Amino acid sequence: MKKSAIVLILALAPVFGAFTVLAQSAAPAQAPASAPKPLQLQSLDPTARPDPFPPVNPKFFTASSPTVDTVNAFLKSLWGYDPNRIWRVAAIQTTSAPNVSKVVVFVSDKGPNAKVGTTSFFVTPDGKHAIVDAANVISFGPTPFADTRKLLQDRADGAYRGSSNKDLMLVEFADLQCPHCKEAQATMDRLAQDFPNARIVFQNFPIAELHPFAFKAAAYGYCVTKQNNDAFFAYAADVFDKQAALTPDTGDQTLKDAVTKAGLNPAAIDSCAATEDTKKAVEGSIKLAQDASVEQTPMLAVNGHLLPLTGVPYETLKAVISYQAVQDGVSTGAAPARTAPSLNAH
Repeated sequence: MKKSAIVLILALAPVFGAFTVLAQSAAPAQAPASAPKPLQLQSLDPTARPDPFPPVNPKFFTASSPTVDTVNAFLKSLWGYDPNRIWRVAAIQTTSAPNVSKVVVFVSDKGPNAKVGTTSFFVTPDGKHAIVDAANVISFGPTPFADTRKLLQDRADGAYRGSSNKDLMLVEFADLQCPHCKEAQATMDRLAQDFPNARIVFQNFPIAELHPFAFKAAAYGYCVTKQNNDAFFAYAADVFDKQAALTPDTGDQTLKDAVTKAGLNPAAIDSCAATEDTKKAVEGSIKLAQDASVEQTPMLAVNGHLLPLTGVPYETLKAVISYQAVQDGVSTGAAPARTAPSLNAH
């Protein structure tokens, strides 16, 4: 797993503390095109908790783009899975960079003693990306996951289980020599049970600089899938189980044994794995991960929405999947989800 990677869903997590002093960061005052409405996207019952946010001040809205509605739609895509989260767009400001806007958002939840925090990001001139920090540029807009969803519908070609259609795609990017990927398989098995309408794809993303046998294991997996889609999952399970044996002395035999356990001929798979076509196929899978902005394993793309498969509560994963399905107008086949804990919860 690349430690430097920052997962999209955590990218805009608020830092709780004092309010941002907007006056210090505001561009020279300009009259906005229209006074912004004091928006708070998710409802808050005033009898349960008074409005925790400062009122909107028009002088902090000096940029004409993006609009408050667009920012709210973007945040709803990221945060709408959590019915307890509330926010208010506090500023959309011009910056010294031409046509680059700074967005500041107040964030809290509906709990009676919840703190109010702030988060901020910059929006590029074309309105298609948000710059969260020096390492994190993510898609921006009312439907920020749509392009990645289409990319994966078109190009995710790994072994799959579940539905034959691509309405709800859960694409797991994984490395067969990655210990965290091994741990994540129990989660993937649960998701397969809980979301019967999902097409669950195992997309090889070997990180060879960290795991020397990962590329060859992926090549074997590609050839296994070509012969028998379902056999791949038996092969992968055995490779994960014997991961410690992926060494220079025993790695080759470990892969062959996994092929045998999957019911296929290891000599035929070994021959297939050594071909230039197979090498190009594995490289294509790596390129797909890169094009989808996947920077670590294991990573799950839920109709294009990237989620970590480690460190996030299972009920939160379920809630995000259910919410994304609703946003995309597709059925999960799952029982109604329970309220999920926030990703900020420990």
